[in-house]
Amino acid sequence: MRFKGITQAMTTSTASQSVRKPVRKAVFPVAGMGTRFLPATKAIPKEMLPIIDRPLIQYAVDEAREAGIEQLIFVTGRGKTAIVEHFDTAFELERTMGDRAKDLSILDATRILPGNLVTVRQQVPMGLGHAIWCARAIVGDEPFAIFLPDELMIGKPGCMKEMVEAYNEVGGNLISVLEVPEEEVSSYGVIAPGARISDKLTEVTGLVEKPKREEAPSNLIISGRYILQPEVMRTLEGQEKGAGGEIQLTDAMSRMIGSQPFHAVTFTGRRFDCGSKAGFVEATLSLALERPDMADDVRAIMKRLLAE
Repeated sequence: MRFKGITQAMTTSTASQSVRKPVRKAVFPVAGMGTRFLPATKAIPKEMLPIIDRPLIQYAVDEAREAGIEQLIFVTGRGKTAIVEHFDTAFELERTMGDRAKDLSILDATRILPGNLVTVRQQVPMGLGHAIWCARAIVGDEPFAIFLPDELMIGKPGCMKEMVEAYNEVGGNLISVLEVPEEEVSSYGVIAPGARISDKLTEVTGLVEKPKREEAPSNLIISGRYILQPEVMRTLEGQEKGAGGEIQLTDAMSRMIGSQPFHAVTFTGRRFDCGSKAGFVEATLSLALERPDMADDVRAIMKRLLAE
């Protein structure tokens, strides 16, 4: 379905500027079993695997906070209690550190104001769309962000902050995208682009999942950040199962294109696919090389290993 046109979309956006609701809530689908990292994830949630000294979920939460997100909604499953505990007050740990005059500020990032973290349970693994739908009662009638913690997005400003800034301009629905070489597009979901609003903002006229290189409508791949209107929950409500026998979020978004403004924000930072082992190692090395307390040692280790 074709987008109705950027003029109409921008007019609608401008008319609704005074009533546009801010993005205050974010959904983190963290119920996955992490089978690609077994046996490490047999007892530890994959979102708690650390990139150096911070778990993946912490990077996503920090990005959300930078963007002004107030309420964090974790869609969890069995064996995921460690994620919530990470953001809880560890009384014994803090008491011991305090008694030993150790700096407690290292724990500041893990502190969440009471009431700002909510969990819901996805009892059955039925796909990303189903996980998002499980948060419908908490999302209510507000626009909301989605973070896939496996996708580690590094940049200043962060990916979601860029997206919120774009949302404040055009409203509607937004997804983050990255440019990749054309030979890589068949491995990802790709957008069909419409009008180019700016260097970072592009109208979306369609979504294509893992197209053949010669059939790909662009080289802009969908990465793991979204801002969606609450109407997507009603779309997911009656949606049939798609690829893999699961309820796919991409299918629901595709059905909304044309009825609401839909744009892509090209992220100017870096993406690491931490759902893969190679991407996880790449992220660890890359971020370690940027840390003043580690860079020299890590560089020396890498040189020694490469010389062997």
